[in-house]
Amino acid sequence: MAKTITVRVDDTVYEILKKAADGDKRTISNFMEYAAMNYILTDSIADDNEMAEILYNERDLKKGLSDIEKGRYKIVG
Repeated sequence: MAKTITVRVDDTVYEILKKAADGDKRTISNFMEYAAMNYILTDSIADDNEMAEILYNERDLKKGLSDIEKGRYKIVG
């Protein structure tokens, strides 16, 4: 079942949303739903390659912290 969300925006934002929705031949409501889902799926979720890099960096950082705790470092400067 569809849910209703009330959003308050200023006139400038409303006009931008309206023009973008009109350009896609969508209602403002449908455009906002599309834009939100598009953002969530493309910008806020790490793909497999990004996740592998994150996990690699996490292991690398943990090793670096371990080296510091064991005194295996040198300050250069």
